[in-house]
Amino acid sequence: MRPPPVTAAVRVRRAEVSDLDDLVALEESSFTQDRLSRAQYRKHLDSETALVLVASANHRRFLGTAVVFFRKATTIARLYSLATTPQAQGKGVGSALVETCEDAARSRGCRALRLEVRKDNAVAIRLYERLGYQRIGEYAAYYADGADALRFEKAL
Repeated sequence: MRPPPVTAAVRVRRAEVSDLDDLVALEESSFTQDRLSRAQYRKHLDSETALVLVASANHRRFLGTAVVFFRKATTIARLYSLATTPQAQGKGVGSALVETCEDAARSRGCRALRLEVRKDNAVAIRLYERLGYQRIGEYAAYYADGADALRFEKAL
């Protein structure tokens, strides 16, 4: 039985320790390699240089997550990971997460947000381009399976 469609407004908030099970489950269902582990998520929840966000609807319905990194010596933030549940795709969840990452980066004085995306991930590439990201380069054999990555950046 398929879950009902997402209809409630998307709410994005900082992830909490109580979100760990949902974060790990989505990570494992979304990515076959290059996954964040439970321990890594736990570390990032308390880090001053990382922000883990979750999107939900209907008070606790887990729809997606984003992880953004901030480095002390630079004004460029990095969107490290973005994932949404299958039923949330195409419903504005990814956009809401990315826009919240952008707001967080701006509030920390960052001038740009960068990311890498698999060259074969057409859905994600369309999302980033629609949100104003510009392609700035490419990494050959970037992922564990040898897939190439495209690099994108958006001025904030």
